[in-house]
Order: sequence, then C-alpha cells, then structure tokens
Amino acid sequence: MKKNNNNEFSQFGDLVEIVKKLRSPNGCDWDKTQTRNSLIPYFIEEVYELIESIDKKDAIDIREELGDVLLHVIFQSQIASEKSDFDINDVVHDINEKLINRHPHVFEKSLLLNDKISNEPWEEKKYKEKGRQSRLDGIPKILPSIISSQRILDKASSVGFDFEEIRQVWEKLDEEISEVKFAQKENNLKNIEGELGDLLFTVINLCRFFDVSAENALRKSNKKFIKRFQSLEKKVSNSNRDFEKYSQNELDSIWIKVKKE
Repeated sequence: MKKNNNNEFSQFGDLVEIVKKLRSPNGCDWDKTQTRNSLIPYFIEEVYELIESIDKKDAIDIREELGDVLLHVIFQSQIASEKSDFDINDVVHDINEKLINRHPHVFEKSLLLNDKISNEPWEEKKYKEKGRQSRLDGIPKILPSIISSQRILDKASSVGFDFEEIRQVWEKLDEEISEVKFAQKENNLKNIEGELGDLLFTVINLCRFFDVSAENALRKSNKKFIKRFQSLEKKVSNSNRDFEKYSQNELDSIWIKVKKE
C-alpha cells in the first residue's frame, strides 16, 4: 500500500532524529567520533553497493542500499549542523531551488517554450550560475578516469566542440590504433602510454556517440570475463589436470566452448 505524504515526511524526520540521537553525548561511541573525512570510505562503499544492486536488478537490495546512501547524506548534514554550517533542510531547499531554476520550462508555466532561458542547456546554466572559468570545470578530480573522460567529452560537446557524425569517430579510432602501432615500432614506452591513452579516450567517445555509458559497458565486460574464466577453471578442475599443464591452444579451445555456453 502506498504511504501518504504525511507518513513519508514523518519517516524522513524520524531518520534525522535517529542520526541526531546517535551523535548526541548519550549516543553511539562510533557515530560520535565520525567526521566528514572519516565517513568518505564508507560512503563510497555504499554507493558502489547500490550500483551492484542496480546491476543485479534486485529491487529489495536497491531499496536497502538507497537507505544506506540516504543515511550518509543525513549523517553529513548532521555533522554540518553541529558546526552551524547548514542542516538537512538547507540541503533539500537548495536542491529544490536548483531543479526548479534549471527547468523553468517545466515549473514556470508563463514562459514560452521557445524562450531563450528555457532552452538553455543544463551545462551552460551551471557554467553561468557558478561563475566557472572553463566549461570543463566542475568534474570531481576523484572520479574514475573512464567516467571523467565521458563527462569531459559531454561538456565539450554541449558547446558544439564535437564530431558531427559517428563516421568521424571511427576514422579517429583507426588513426589512434595506427599511432599506437607506430609507437610500438619505435619501442618508446612513454609514447606507447600516451597513444594508448588517446586510444582509450576515443573508445569512450565512441561509447558516447552510441549513448552508452563507458563505465557501465566495461563493468559488465569485466563481470562477463570473470564468469567465463571461472567456468573455464571449473572445466579444467574437473579434468584432474593441473591448470599449468594445459597448453594455450587447449585453453583457447575450452574458452570457445565456454563462450558458446
């Protein structure tokens, strides 16, 4: 049964009060000692656990992990409140305002659909609002390189710096592969590293043209490889021969069978 709004707000308020109690002098020793920085590793872990739950399409796990992520949002807000910086109400207020301001064509019915403001891209709005020096500003330095690359390409594309069609990306990919091969012939490890980086960057751009998350694609390929390799290990184990005794051709043959399965 769907809960009414009052009950939903009550549950949220209860969570805020629970965290406040845990941080109080009579609260939990562990919770009381936590700081903004000490919570970061746990927060990152919870986010990745949520991602795994989404990948598994497990609604029960997703619900639980969303709760753990929300706990960290409340926890950080409570620490800020104790420092008189802000509280959870300020956090909610700010995100409400941000969403409304960046979607005036949705929330301000008086604006015409062809109004310049309402059609202004999201990235351009953020660039102006935050007074950034570059359109590429605002990408967290701690982001994994693959996600960071795709965000860089997205931001550059938002102002028109992009290939016009996917054919040009394929041509760029061929060019980068040739440059890696040339660097290999020169046997220059520094150049090889640089050219491989350019090659990966172009592959990520290709993902973007297909509207595919490069991070998600690689994560799924990692899982697929692990599953297949473990199947290969099982077949080898069942043969009563040591893994090291198999030739590369024999392992390749088993791998082909595993892929077909």
